[in-house]
Amino acid sequence: MEPSLQLEGLTKTYGSRPAVRELDLSIAPGAVCGLIGANGAGKTSTIRMIMSIVRPDSGVIRVLGHRSAMQARNRIGYLPEERGVYAKMLVEEYLVYIARLKGVGAGEAAQRARRQLERMELGSALYTRIEELSKGTVQKVQFLAAVLHEPDLLILDEPFSGLDPVSVRSLRELIIEHRSRGANILFSTHVMAYAEELCDSVVMISQGAKVLDSPMTALRQRFVPRRLLVEPLERQAALGSLRMLSEVEAVDSCGDGAYSVLLREGTVAHRALARLADQIPLVRAELQRPRLEDIFLSLSSATADISASRQPQAVEVLS
Repeated sequence: MEPSLQLEGLTKTYGSRPAVRELDLSIAPGAVCGLIGANGAGKTSTIRMIMSIVRPDSGVIRVLGHRSAMQARNRIGYLPEERGVYAKMLVEEYLVYIARLKGVGAGEAAQRARRQLERMELGSALYTRIEELSKGTVQKVQFLAAVLHEPDLLILDEPFSGLDPVSVRSLRELIIEHRSRGANILFSTHVMAYAEELCDSVVMISQGAKVLDSPMTALRQRFVPRRLLVEPLERQAALGSLRMLSEVEAVDSCGDGAYSVLLREGTVAHRALARLADQIPLVRAELQRPRLEDIFLSLSSATADISASRQPQAVEVLS
């Protein structure tokens, strides 16, 4: 089956600065893919090229079988990083208008708008002007505008940015719902916890270049566990002992009497766990699967080291 989104050799340069470099990306039908990376890595530039907002210098883009997103625009939902709405319109009026632009009938659009607003506990905002809403509420309304026509491909650029925890949960539930109905989803984020929870696969870019492209299941198997979850019998007395172990790099409290213990690079996890159990009375101890945040930081550090090694070195001239 043809990928819902496929990029080949996508490249974009602004002046002398490469924003995206020879990027390949493929999303299988029905999958959720996280485009991850630090701020300025090239995520938004990539999405804008996919959406035909800016043109690539070179490379091939195929969106839902077409050479341009414009040819499949009624099948795509898009939430840009830089939010923009018609501020003078009423919420219902705005949602119905956007849905009709995507081919939904007026009556059906109004029903969907009311139903989704009620679900997100925004029913009271139905006849409110958008300019009167809080920033977080406006963002939720714009997300609804992106999905009200039930798109086959949903592209979200930093969708959780600026939202409170309750709104994040509502948005997360909506994303899961659209994944369940078979939508293909690409969303960018620099918050690894969101990508880890929602994604089937992740693509990480650094300085415009791809440094990771993997299903989440394979990713967890590829990286050796470096974290232990331990619950000491005597919590306070054990904290100092944990930090004194030569294999331990850092200790973080989990807030429930347990600690997350980060092992030093190269440490054999099960041996460290056995030594720890010998020295400290424990209620429980277990290996933790690698966190996407740890993998991201590890790859970011390695990429930075490679970039630094490629920089021309200063030469001291002796007179």
